[in-house]
Amino acid sequence: QVQLVESGGGLVQAGGSLRLSCAASGRTFSNYNMGWFRQAPGNEREFVARINWSGSSAYHADSVKGRFTISRDNAKNTVYLQLNNLKPEDTAVYYCATSRSWTHRPDTYDYWGQGTQVTVSS
Repeated sequence: QVQLVESGGGLVQAGGSLRLSCAASGRTFSNYNMGWFRQAPGNEREFVARINWSGSSAYHADSVKGRFTISRDNAKNTVYLQLNNLKPEDTAVYYCATSRSWTHRPDTYDYWGQGTQVTVSS
């Protein structure tokens, strides 16, 4: 079992920034690739970014490329998502998740956090 707890969400104006954190406990964090997803009301869960177990490789969705950055600190069992130049369409609940695969598909991720709300006002 892996427990994931997200934090760092909030209300921000368009153009602003937030840094989301996802703290892991349980099984060895560095064994897992990590992903960030988001879900807005009425929408399906959407892939945002992923990072491999060592942090040496990362991939971002086109919709956030150049604005969001995923990173991890295995010594702290934490993965981060830096959100810059936020837009109202970024408003959603953001989730982190673990995977032993290197994909963007939510069904390949095993453990999920409870989510943190990000709201961007125009």
